[in-house]
Amino acid sequence: MSAASPTDVVDATVLVLDAVRLAGARSRSEIAERTGLGRAVVAQRSGELAAVGLIVEGGTGPSTGGRPPRHLGFGAEAGYLLTADLGASSIDVALADLSGRIRAHRAEPSDIAAGPDIVLGRVEAMFAELTANEPPAAGGLWGVGLGVPGPVEFETGRPVAPPIMPGWDDYPIRERFETRLRAPVWVDNDVNVMAMGDWRAGVAQGHRNVVFVKIGTGIGAGLISDGQLHRGSQGSAGDVGHIQVVEDGVVCRCGNVGCLEALAGGHALARDAEMLAREGRSPVLARALAEGRSPTAQDVAAAAGRGDPASVELLQHSARYVGGMLATVVNLFNPSLIVIGGGVAGAGDLYLATIRQTVYRRSLPLATRRLQIVPSSLGPLAGVIGAAAMVADELFSREQLAATLARHGASGAGARGRDRGMSLLAASAAATGQTRQQGSRRVHVEERS
Repeated sequence: MSAASPTDVVDATVLVLDAVRLAGARSRSEIAERTGLGRAVVAQRSGELAAVGLIVEGGTGPSTGGRPPRHLGFGAEAGYLLTADLGASSIDVALADLSGRIRAHRAEPSDIAAGPDIVLGRVEAMFAELTANEPPAAGGLWGVGLGVPGPVEFETGRPVAPPIMPGWDDYPIRERFETRLRAPVWVDNDVNVMAMGDWRAGVAQGHRNVVFVKIGTGIGAGLISDGQLHRGSQGSAGDVGHIQVVEDGVVCRCGNVGCLEALAGGHALARDAEMLAREGRSPVLARALAEGRSPTAQDVAAAAGRGDPASVELLQHSARYVGGMLATVVNLFNPSLIVIGGGVAGAGDLYLATIRQTVYRRSLPLATRRLQIVPSSLGPLAGVIGAAAMVADELFSREQLAATLARHGASGAGARGRDRGMSLLAASAAATGQTRQQGSRRVHVEERS
């Protein structure tokens, strides 16, 4: 029998790991059943992964006539991840294990317009605080993930002409963190990582076609298509905030006129709220002016909750525009679930009900037959959870797994890990000159619903 090729070895190892990590396989026989691999291959590949701590063995299961099977699990504690979700006005950071489970979380106000040196400097300081206060895994830092509120070229990790991020265009975010933290880094649009978060750990679990819409200072969408995050050819898929919804009107911060974001986002709500307050049409919103500040989108939501007619109309106006955009997306994409997240989406039932009403009225009946429209179940954690899922998927992808094992084969696994860390998989990768690629995962194991 000829030796397995490097490609065969990599594919088999990814399949085995994903069967345990994503699909919840609990034994080698179950891995073989789920992946179609032979038992000998499963035993060899799972042994390699166990040697570096990515598969752990527990007790035994019931016997079916032979030796009782050993329970297997994913070695989430073999290392840790650092993630950050940068919004227009906030920073969330987290320390997660390799399964993406959040171990520690911090948040603070921020202004993305302050520029990359100031904002990313705070992210670095917050990362340092997390690792100082939450003892990380002995295996060390395996990867870093960041979401930023603008278009990102995923292959380079650089923002591209982000409308609300002056000074960030083509900024080398990935290179900065790789140099300072000495770990691989992935950067994506913030809504993509939020979509990943709710799909992996929130209300979107079990759905294969999902639209996640963030309605905050800006508006954007993340698309899960057939069980995969869809970034598009250049990484700009889902930038729905800059769809033109009226021909004339307000100039958007992107420079165009009539964009959805300019009419329905949090910045638009705050702008219109100040106008109503100054015109005396909302005494509730005018209280902000009396306090020496401008009303915010949060003020509008709070005032609407107290029954202020002007604030109710502002929210409904925003929700109708968002619902109209989503009706087009539903007719085009036919998702089974739409998840609404972001600060404005927290305005309550009125906002969500108006979106639902507009979508169901303006979409085709077949497209909405089983469509659900629900709020995010993860709130402000969606981004950091999703960034952790993004990093884990990349670390353990076909393109990256060999490099991951080569880096961490001797860390945290003792003598056995040192002996087998540079396994057949990693040696094959070195022999064939595999290099770091940042693409979508090509090997898919169906997840638990």
